[in-house]
Amino acid sequence: MTESARKDQFDALVVGGGIAGLQSALDLADQGFSVGVLEKDASIGGKMIRLSKVFPTLDCASCITTPKMAAAAHHENITIFTDCDLKSLDRTDNELIAQVVQRPRYVDSAKCIGCRQCEYGCPVYVPDEEEGGFTLRKAVYIPFSNAIPQVATLDVEHCSLCGKCAKVCPTDAVDYFQQPRALTLTATTAVMATGFRLTPIHQKKEYGQGGVPNVITSLQMERLLAPHGPYQRVLRPSDGKEPESIAYVQCAGSRDKSLGISYCSRVCCMYAIKQAMLLSGSLPLADITIYYMDIRAFGKGYEQFFQNAKAMGIEFVKGKIASIAPATEQKVALKYEAQEEDGRLATREHDLVVLSLGIVPDWNPAGTCSLATGDDAFIRCSMPQIAPTLTNMAGVFVAGVAAGPKDIVDTITEAGAAAMEAANYLKSRSATKAA
Repeated sequence: MTESARKDQFDALVVGGGIAGLQSALDLADQGFSVGVLEKDASIGGKMIRLSKVFPTLDCASCITTPKMAAAAHHENITIFTDCDLKSLDRTDNELIAQVVQRPRYVDSAKCIGCRQCEYGCPVYVPDEEEGGFTLRKAVYIPFSNAIPQVATLDVEHCSLCGKCAKVCPTDAVDYFQQPRALTLTATTAVMATGFRLTPIHQKKEYGQGGVPNVITSLQMERLLAPHGPYQRVLRPSDGKEPESIAYVQCAGSRDKSLGISYCSRVCCMYAIKQAMLLSGSLPLADITIYYMDIRAFGKGYEQFFQNAKAMGIEFVKGKIASIAPATEQKVALKYEAQEEDGRLATREHDLVVLSLGIVPDWNPAGTCSLATGDDAFIRCSMPQIAPTLTNMAGVFVAGVAAGPKDIVDTITEAGAAAMEAANYLKSRSATKAA
């Protein structure tokens, strides 16, 4: 059962509240258009708000993303819907109709003041996915300190129904009987900014399928490097030891036909180099090695960034990792072909290993709308050479990694282009109606 359906009318609908969606929404709203933003998570901000720093400038990721989050949240022309699942998007009578289900938080967002008293009073601890699973959170929680909206969420899968959160809430915001809510959102145009996810760490048998201790993902390393991360410094997860030797395994989920991902994810080389440079600053005595097939430093200033990393003493070893296995003293053994030496099969051990996993789309339009996708499952662009935001659906545009792997700079640029196309479409529709 769902609560009574709510209907809202907007000029534009933006699906995805990451950096691409926020940029598109702000560009449209600043032109006076009303915008509805749909986000599947409990907070806007996407993957970028979870990063430590960005390449090649090493600027703070939160310092770039948080102002855009706040600007969108306080913009008079933007309405944000979090915890939402898009069920259908259809064009009817020159209008887009989106059927959406908003999942219950079990906390009344109109009453919640973000005081976190419910979180402090909750006795249940569960792994915190926002911190890579390295620390614990409560069963009722606010996702992270600068989350927007600052509204608690109750994790019903782990809640013990003890009632302590409801007892300590000063505004009686906890509602154990909250139901999903059906939303019908109508708009003239839409921007799809549905982002990406990483390939699963357990996908490749040769790499231990996620069962080798001290083998982590690149996003988990981002949390270890963040100043407000789980340990406030870089420690080995298995025993809390400060690692003396750290390795990066490139193309761990890309350029691999055995995984069905033959394409390059574009940003893996650069974020590995960025993390390696940050690690050399936080752990100056540690040995850092990047095992790679090819270094693809394609953007402005990226090649110099790569050269700076080599000058800092970061070791680059050309060779595809054949296998990953546990070693003595909780180390990780990497077997690889030493291509720049004699081609022999060599083995080296490291305290901590980071997998540069591949990028795949986070949303599949099949069964939801008629958007076409390419062989790589990303949303297909109708005219990639001259108009990379156009899709096969009239009035629907695509931005960011929803259309294919790209870095933050290209994502923001493309989000602006999608907003421009959407604005032009809105103006052309207005002119047609006036005529």
